[in-house]
Amino acid sequence: FTEMMRALGFPRLISMENFRTPNFKLVYECLTWLMKRYDPNVDLGIDIDTEQDRVIFIKTVAEFMATKAHIKLNTKKLYGADGYAVKELLKVTTVLYNAIKTNVASTLESGTADMTSVSFDISSRINELKEARKLASEITVKGAQLYDLLGKEVDLREQRAMVVARALEINEVEHGLQASIEAVRNEIKKTENMLHNIASDEANLEAKIEKKKAELERMQKRVLTLQNVRPAHMDEYEKLEEDLQKLYDAYLIKFRNLSFLETQLEEQNKVEQDKVEEAEQQKRIMADKIRTEELKHRRISPDDEDDDDNKHIF
Repeated sequence: FTEMMRALGFPRLISMENFRTPNFKLVYECLTWLMKRYDPNVDLGIDIDTEQDRVIFIKTVAEFMATKAHIKLNTKKLYGADGYAVKELLKVTTVLYNAIKTNVASTLESGTADMTSVSFDISSRINELKEARKLASEITVKGAQLYDLLGKEVDLREQRAMVVARALEINEVEHGLQASIEAVRNEIKKTENMLHNIASDEANLEAKIEKKKAELERMQKRVLTLQNVRPAHMDEYEKLEEDLQKLYDAYLIKFRNLSFLETQLEEQNKVEQDKVEEAEQQKRIMADKIRTEELKHRRISPDDEDDDDNKHIF
């Protein structure tokens, strides 16, 4: 895609890194430039500041490409402005790129063109293609009608021969002419009645339009009056709003104080718990020392008794 855009002469350098994240501005520039390539006279006075503007722009581009180039674009992917949008843009650039390649190849074969001044007006070719398709469909329809008429020619030939061979009477001709004249008069009367009805309908529509305009003016004046008049409950509303803001500020202060006190309480409880655990640890250490001393004392006591017995013997 980037190489095709560069070959087509896009004034800005782009890479696939530009589409790693949604980049609607770049997609807007690419689509605007590509539409100008298809039709230099196209007018795109559409902003993309809001989401609604972007949706309108994408729909306009899709309709333009469908009618001018017969290219169907996925509007959802284009609106995403990411890697999937590049695939949709590639549909448009491929047509232009192939057209330029074909034009350049034919120019090189003839040897009469300059590589630096290659220009291709695809809009005229597209119009020719549309005209050719239209003519092809018309030829098909006309051919089918001609085939049906030729099938009826055998019967019509006999009827035509009978009519030509029959001698015409003046009374019949006069009667036929009078009937035709009467039919034309009826058509004229019908047309005049339709014109009269159209005039009356036009007058009724104008009266309705004037009535709607008057209603619109009254509604606009009423809206201006309502905008300029201050509601009676507005003062009370503003006072209640101020009181609510004060209550909210007081609530925030109390909530912060409560959170701070809860944090301090948790820290104090943690310190007390640490002290209790430390005291328990000291108690266990002292108990272990006492038990150790008692065991030592018990092991030493029998040896001392044996020494006393030996002294008494001697």
